Amino acid sequence: MAAIYKRKQDKSKKRSCWYIGYTDHTGRRKTCKGFSDKKETERLAAKLEHDVMLRKRGIIDPEQENQAKKRTASLAKHLQAFEKSLGMATSLHVKKTISRVRRIINESGMETPADINIESVEMVLQGMLEDDEIGHKTYNHYASSMQQFCAWMVPKRMTVNPLLGMSKLNTEVDIRYKRRALTPAEFQKLVQSARTSGIDIQCYSGEERARIYIISYMTGLRRKEIASLTPRSFNLTANPPTLTVEAACSKHRRKDVLPLHEELVALLKEWLTGDPDEPLFPKLARRHTSTMVRKDLERAGIPFQTKEGIADFRAAGRHTHITELLRNGTSIPEAMKLARHSDVKMTMRYTHIGIEDQHRAVQNLPWERTGSASETSNGHCTSQNDTKEAKPPNDETPVNDRGYHNLSSSDSNRQKRREGDSNPRYLAVHNISNVAQSATLPSLRRIKNLHHICE
Repeated sequence: MAAIYKRKQDKSKKRSCWYIGYTDHTGRRKTCKGFSDKKETERLAAKLEHDVMLRKRGIIDPEQENQAKKRTASLAKHLQAFEKSLGMATSLHVKKTISRVRRIINESGMETPADINIESVEMVLQGMLEDDEIGHKTYNHYASSMQQFCAWMVPKRMTVNPLLGMSKLNTEVDIRYKRRALTPAEFQKLVQSARTSGIDIQCYSGEERARIYIISYMTGLRRKEIASLTPRSFNLTANPPTLTVEAACSKHRRKDVLPLHEELVALLKEWLTGDPDEPLFPKLARRHTSTMVRKDLERAGIPFQTKEGIADFRAAGRHTHITELLRNGTSIPEAMKLARHSDVKMTMRYTHIGIEDQHRAVQNLPWERTGSASETSNGHCTSQNDTKEAKPPNDETPVNDRGYHNLSSSDSNRQKRREGDSNPRYLAVHNISNVAQSATLPSLRRIKNLHHICE
């Protein structure tokens, strides 16, 4: 039974509001603010009690009712809850995702989940594309962020995802930031240039920069992952020696254990001499590593940017690491595992295979030359071994017909029997011919007539 009352501090006030206390369909006690008019508040209390009775009997679905309220709620509130749900992702990913979703919502004029549709989202993104503000890849990132937001709202806040089936653009026709891998010789020059430079770049000496480049190339780690490394991250006594990247520092938020190259192990034994818990390269995550690589490449006489792409820190390290793995016989599943990719398509984006690599691959095709045109007869190629073994067993003079030789009568009969086993028609005709050889003349004529019928 609903109860109508006024709060103690409002009893002396004439125009103060009445309040309703009632029990909902789940048995919980709730309070609802009514009106200053007591009769209007009583009508509201009666309605609340009636709705509770309908929910208990199943006439009103509470879940559908809650979703209907959420569909009319502000998208700004939903976006705040969505941002909290991304707590396990990196701060950069959360910042980009939320900012892009918020921009689409604001520029399209969406206010509630019911306003979200493909046409409104595409109109905003097409406008940004026409203004040359974004490229195809960024267009797809905006669309993916919005789709992720809508997928999160299903089914608690929306019944279906309104952006299902939204098409994306082809990124291959609009590459804004193309990278290239370094060759082994170029990478060696990069390391040597850093070591002999004698100057500091981004607060790192030449030897420190060389160590950063070597670790990036030999392990394929990203900049922030290298920044998280401490001497405790390495286990050089294990079999095989390993490197561990903690889940908090890994891009995909999972703990990674990677094997180490034996040459890198020898170098690390000389490098890991400090505090086990101190970072090897402090503040590397905030440094402009691309500037480091560009200046060291220019000193070595290697262009930073070519028609194939730029050679920044990620290209010189991670791209070169994955490319050289595949160049030296590593299978694609192994390379994908070492790169810690969940999709082989992503691994192939880091692989730079040129025409020279393709040429070497073609030359590795197994092929054995079996003969020349002068050794063929009637368009059929025969090898020298075949020619030597082609002597007939009973006749040394070969027949000039397709390279076959005369056979003895016994061999001929065996050959005919083999042909007859695989050819029923030939078997019937062959048997008729054998009978005809021992038949009388009248019988021979009848058998020949049967022979013509079979043919």
